[in-house]
Amino acid sequence: MNTQDLAIRFSESTGHQGFTFDCQLIPGDTDVIQIVVSDFEEIPVYISITETQILCISYLWSEAEVLEETRAEMLELMLEINIPMPLSSFSKISDKYVIFGALMADSSFDDVVHEVITLAENSVEAITALSDYLK
Repeated sequence: MNTQDLAIRFSESTGHQGFTFDCQLIPGDTDVIQIVVSDFEEIPVYISITETQILCISYLWSEAEVLEETRAEMLELMLEINIPMPLSSFSKISDKYVIFGALMADSSFDDVVHEVITLAENSVEAITALSDYLK
């Protein structure tokens, strides 16, 4: 599965698990798909595909948005909730905190859809759970 094929499948998809998708292909050195899941419009999911994995990422907040005096406590809580959070993990890209999930490159379309929906749900829940640590 490549990014263009996946973007087309998402664009043509209607009503998976009660959700719809707004999909945009972002061409570049590595093509990326931006997917907005209905009911979770505030947090797009970005997908890139390599030979070995399908990587799904949502950007949560920047370092500048973190209350400096609570940063260590926030990081500790992120580590604690990493394992019980289904199909997703926290990370940091440059100065941006993200939540991500990865699948095998040969995963089915239904598996990718499930990951995207779960990641969107987890992103909103993470922002809600960690909002006290943000400006």
